[in-house]
Amino acid sequence: MGSWEDRGNYLIEVSQRCLKGHKTFDLCRSHLVQASQISKGTIYNHFTSEADLIVAVASADYRYWLIQAEQDTQQYSDPYLRFIFHHCQRLYRILSEQSFVIARVIPNESILIQASDYYRARFERVLKQYQQWNAQTLTEIGEVGGFNRGELLCDYLRGAMINSDDAQKHPDDAEMYYQFSFAMTQLMGHSHKRMPTINTFLQWLAGKPA
Repeated sequence: MGSWEDRGNYLIEVSQRCLKGHKTFDLCRSHLVQASQISKGTIYNHFTSEADLIVAVASADYRYWLIQAEQDTQQYSDPYLRFIFHHCQRLYRILSEQSFVIARVIPNESILIQASDYYRARFERVLKQYQQWNAQTLTEIGEVGGFNRGELLCDYLRGAMINSDDAQKHPDDAEMYYQFSFAMTQLMGHSHKRMPTINTFLQWLAGKPA
């Protein structure tokens, strides 16, 4: 395999595959030896602790969402729809691909403290960029005073992703996305907004690859 970075990215991809369908981050560095066909020494050289592995996977997930956010910025001129469909897409990916919900373990200060400077800095950088995208989008929608609505939304989204995964919700349930969007809209303080209808979500789901 090529560069050190390419090998690290490959190990992260293998880790994400190994975690599909799991409800806990029960993957250890030693598990990657057989799954990746890469030597234990090389794996431990890339991830000097179990915390490094967790934080590396988290960084990859947040980077994926950030790329998706940039695409959504191009696709949706309306910031409200941009925010709604971005987070619906996150939920869809978790349910359709059985992706591990990284919010179960990260952000977690105790894990970040244990991680090496390299992985911690990489995670904090992409986390900040993603938080800035969400904050900017909410600002464009229009801030409503009275509460820290960004924090309320963050907490809700984390819980909704975990709970939907635990309940094994069906990824093609338009009613679920409608209810998900209703909750986000209320937490934004924009109950007057014209929400996407169930038919809109049916059309959105129909456009997903088979």
